[in-house]
Formats: sequence, structure tokens, C-alpha cells
Amino acid sequence: MKSINAKDLGYKEINEKLRESDRDITLSGCCGQRFIAAGMSDKNLVIEGVPGNALGAYLNGATITVNANAQDAVGDTMNEGKIIVKGNIGDAAGYAMRGGMILVEGNAGYRAGIHMKEYKEKIPAIVIGKTAGSFLGEYQAGGVIVVLGLGCGERKIVGNFPCTGMHGGKMFLRSGCKNVIFPSQVTARKASESDLSELRKYVEEYCKAFGADADMIMNAEFTVVTPDSKNPYKQMYVAN
Repeated sequence: MKSINAKDLGYKEINEKLRESDRDITLSGCCGQRFIAAGMSDKNLVIEGVPGNALGAYLNGATITVNANAQDAVGDTMNEGKIIVKGNIGDAAGYAMRGGMILVEGNAGYRAGIHMKEYKEKIPAIVIGKTAGSFLGEYQAGGVIVVLGLGCGERKIVGNFPCTGMHGGKMFLRSGCKNVIFPSQVTARKASESDLSELRKYVEEYCKAFGADADMIMNAEFTVVTPDSKNPYKQMYVAN
């Protein structure tokens, strides 16, 4: 694996070096550089340090592992691949993502999963290990969002206004959600056996990335949130 020290490099220089390499890469000394690995498709990248906004934007098949926190807009409009963050992430993770997976060991900020979408077999997913901030899944049009609430105790698993404008996709929350207020345009219900079977593959991906116990995680109540079949938002986005 090739090693690159990013300490004195700007994002353009970093991405040039990533494109030039024919091997997997460890990027050390990272401190807030934006747009790292934008559009990357064919490598494994390990980042030591904190990458800046839009890590993995337009990602097209690569795997990125961050051994720290990451800032805003992780996986912005990503198409394929995987981003693993062994810490917390900022706001707007997975903005408009249309494929691939984002796995976060810790917490996510506001507006995770905003404008997520899917097409045929392309079903993007975000799995958050702890809690998510307000406006989770805002305008979600497809894909899957999972929030596990691990170690959050009595705290709300999500912030205010989750699923605002949601008109597609699905959300799994590891909670009975008695203290969460959802908009009237979505349906929140207890997960069925069929739901749990679908969920398990996402939980196993999380456990593979972070060394957690899938059986322990699955041994809890989950709430499933989907758009209401009478959802008035639908006509704003879908042709008759």
C-alpha cells in the first residue's frame, strides 16, 4: 500500500497523487482538505486525520476508510463504493447519494440522507451507529437509512423534524420512537419479521466495519418509517 503525507498538500495535489497511483493508498496528516477522492473508482484509500467537506463526492466504486471524524457532506452525490468513518460525521452526509454505502461508527449531524434516491438495483444506504441530528432523511426519495442509537441511553435517537418531505425509501430506527415526532405524511410502525430480515444485511455491514455484535444489535425494537401511500409530497416529484 502506498503512503502519501497530506500535511502540506492542498486538495488538488492530493487528488492528483491519488489518480496517479496504481496501488491502494494510506493518506496521513490529513487536516480539513476538501473534496478528497472525488470521483474515485478503483482504489482502497485509508485516511489518517480528519478530511474536510465533500469527502468521496461523486465516488464511483472505491472504498474509503477514515480512522477519525469526517466533516460535512461525506459522500455527496456518490454513485458506487463504500465510505467507512470510525468516528463522527458532520452535516448533510450522503446528500443526493444514488448508490453505495456510508457507514458511521458514531454520530451524524443535521440533514443526513437529504435527497437520497434510488434507481432499479441501485439502492444507497447510510448506517449510523449512534444518533443523527435534525432533518434526518429530509426529502428522501429512495435508499435506506439506519440509525442504531448504540450507547445513547435515554437520548432521542434522532433530532427534530425527521423525514420532512420524505417521498421514497425507508428508514430503520433502533428505538420504539415514543419521544420522536414524525410528520403526518409518513408512516412509522414497529418493524416486522420481514423488515428485520431486510435490515440485517445493513447491520452486518456495520458490524464487519467496526467489530460490533450483530445479534446484540438486532435484539431490540426497531421502528420502520416509510412515506404514506397518500403522501401529498409525491405529486411534487413524480409525474402522473
